[in-house]
Formats: sequence, structure tokens, C-alpha cells
Amino acid sequence: MPYGNNPIVPKKRRISVEFLISQLREKVRMQVQACAAGGACMKRFLTEADLHRPGLALTGYTHLYAWERVQILGNTECEYLSNLPQAEQRKAFGYLTAFDIPIIFVTHGNNLPAPLLKMAEDAVIPVFTTHMETVKFMYMLRDFLEDQFALQTIVHGAMVDVYGIGVLITGKAGIGKSEIALDLVERGHRLVADDVVTLTKKNNVLMAAATDMNKHFMEVRGLGIIDIMSMFGIRAVRYQKRLEVLLELYLWDELTDVDRTGLEKKRESILDVSVPIIKLPITPGKNITVIAEVIAMNHLLNNYGYDSAKAFQERIKTRIAQKQKTGSTDPRRAVDYFEGDVE
Repeated sequence: MPYGNNPIVPKKRRISVEFLISQLREKVRMQVQACAAGGACMKRFLTEADLHRPGLALTGYTHLYAWERVQILGNTECEYLSNLPQAEQRKAFGYLTAFDIPIIFVTHGNNLPAPLLKMAEDAVIPVFTTHMETVKFMYMLRDFLEDQFALQTIVHGAMVDVYGIGVLITGKAGIGKSEIALDLVERGHRLVADDVVTLTKKNNVLMAAATDMNKHFMEVRGLGIIDIMSMFGIRAVRYQKRLEVLLELYLWDELTDVDRTGLEKKRESILDVSVPIIKLPITPGKNITVIAEVIAMNHLLNNYGYDSAKAFQERIKTRIAQKQKTGSTDPRRAVDYFEGDVE
């Protein structure tokens, strides 16, 4: 399956400052208070995730000034303004209000003098304050904005959380992806999305989720649409999960080479993010559900530094070295003494 050819979902062109403030309060749980032009938020828009601290702009150097970004006034900027005479304060702040800035955040519990807030009000530039430290505030704000403007794509498959590992089951239509996902849910694992899976690139990882239409619903051929959450309970679903393993199903073909050792680690690129992929041939009677669980557990072992294939390879190398020394080729019993246990 050519994952790189999946359609790119157009990222948001812009978000309103009003939406930003409401989401920061409701989703991110930040405490931000309006100081000036709070009613102008619905008319102000952001078009990128980057932030800007206008230290140089306050001194009058506005060449290449990124005014279209969120402006952050921290301790340094506020201390600089407070040490200026009132006339110089207004002049310095006027370098900012001369531009159509979308919003200004004043962090670390700082406050702007009333004359400067009046200038922002006259320029219809929203000013908000927060007691959060500047670095922490910028980190959380940038994380939210990067999520809003992130690249996305849509893939056809079933996304399941298996033992905490995000496994995306893919393959041709009708091969049994939904049935395997349903069996995994019945065994206690959690469904993220079925049929249509959205992948969002965030901080160089891929976050998987359902769409607003198919959230916690599943189609089983011959049965129809079922509601996983209503049928199995809230423990059977989750709304998002990081994609960690691709499980691609295909029909068994004797002419196709199949990996027998696991030494060759294959990967696929989705939105320029490399993801491990397991290509699994299926035949009638093959228990794919259990294999999916084993794939997840094996991925966990790899994360903890243990590779079964490499461990077995080292055992073979050790046996070959012993053979060269002793000349013995006979296989040895794994247990030296049965201790009378003859069951």
C-alpha cells in the first residue's frame, strides 16, 4: 500500500483569536484575562503557529518584524518598558501598535501601564495577561497552535490501542480489518477508529483519531454498523492514539518472499514520519488477532532494548563458534535433567 500517496488534508488557513482564547481556557485550562480590546478577538486571526517576543521592535528596529504572529511580552520586555519615562514608553509601545498585531500576551503576572493599554484599545489590538511563566506559557501555546496548523492525512484501515501500542491495521477492502479490530476489542483492547483514520503530524509523531462522523462506530460486512462504545462500554474506545506500528494484511501467495526471522526491519514514511511496518500474509484459519497482540508486545520489548531476532541470531553464532572448536554437530536437549517429571 503506497502510504505516501494518501491525500493530504489541507491544514487550517487561519483561526480566530476568539477561538484561541476559548480553547486555551477550556481545553488547555489556562487562566488568561483580557486587559484591552477583548471584544475585538472575533475580528483578529492567526495564520501560523510561531510566536514572537518583540524586544527589538520596542527599541524601534522593526525591519523584518514578525507582527503577524502572537506577541509575547515577558519579564524582559515589561522591565524595559517600566524603566522608560512615560513619553518614551508610549513611543516604544507605539512601534508595536503601528502594526496590525493579532494579539499580545503579557506573561508572568506582569501588567502594562494604563496609557499603553489605552493605546492598544485605540488600535483595536487585544491584550491578555497570565500569571504563567513565560517559557511554560510559550511552550503550551505553541503546542496548541502547532496542533491547529498541523499537516494531516487520511488512511483506510482500523486503528486499535493494543497493550498501549497504537497499531494501524491496513490492507485491501474486505480482507478483514474491521473483524480483527472487533476481535481485539472483545479481548479488552481499545478502538480508536475504523475504516477512516485521520493521521496528524505533531512534534514529528503521528497522532491517529477518528473523524467526527465515524467516532466509535464500526462497519462489519454482513452485519452493518455497530456502536462499539454502546456495546462494549467506555473502556473499549479512545479518541486518540499515537501511531507506532503499521500492520499490513495481504493474501498469502507462495511466490511472495516472507520475512522468516524479523532481522530486516521495514519502515514506511507517512507525512515524512518513519513508522515500523509488519507485512503479514493471511490464510484461512490463521489467528491474526493473537498475532496482532504479539506484534504489540514485541514492539514493547524492542522499546525496552530486547530484540528476539537478534538474540536468536547471537545464539546461532555462539553455537557455530562452539562447533568450530569441538567439531560436535549434534543438537543438545534444552533441559539437562528432567528431575523425575515425566508428565
